Amino acid sequence: MESLFSIDNILFTIGGQSVSLVETLSVATGLACVYLATRAKIANFWVGYIYNILLFILFYQKGLYSSMLVQPISFAINFFGHWRWTHPAKEEANSKRQLKITLLSVKERVFHTALMVLFMIVWGVVLTYLDDIFPSVFSEAKRPYLDAFVTGAILTAQYLSAQKKLDCWGVWFIVNITNITLYILAGLAFLPMVSAGYLILAFMGFAMWKKMWRENK
Repeated sequence: MESLFSIDNILFTIGGQSVSLVETLSVATGLACVYLATRAKIANFWVGYIYNILLFILFYQKGLYSSMLVQPISFAINFFGHWRWTHPAKEEANSKRQLKITLLSVKERVFHTALMVLFMIVWGVVLTYLDDIFPSVFSEAKRPYLDAFVTGAILTAQYLSAQKKLDCWGVWFIVNITNITLYILAGLAFLPMVSAGYLILAFMGFAMWKKMWRENK
């Protein structure tokens, strides 16, 4: 298993940069997960579990420790969303007996934004000194504050997605735009292009969820 997901297991190259098997599998599962989410399909959670595991391996290989360490939390949020979508309260259910799409209040938007910024600052500091605390496990983190910002935004977007809030797609726009920059700086060749694909899917998801929200409100 270790050799199968080794960073040296290269499938092809793009622009002189190597693309490994784990990166390719991450892309495939990620795109499938987001596409299913845009259509509000429960199956997106099953694919998401596999995606979390693959990303944990990939980010460890690339030294993106914030993104790596957050995958167990992301996995837990994915599980929570899976349960939340399929077990709504009676007043929260749509015609398919699944959680219906709703909007955040202004106060809730301010709260989640402030929490995301606070997380970025605190987690960025932690990442900066992570290699000093555990030198035998972690090397120096690459761009810790940018990594922390993306991590905080992803967790926020995932939590809002788990609650089926239409606002989640606005956060995903920010995540995908920032990820394109982060992945390029980290030396990833395939994922920046895929993040552009995610960005397109996010616009599709917003449009589809907005239509469903209007039909069920």
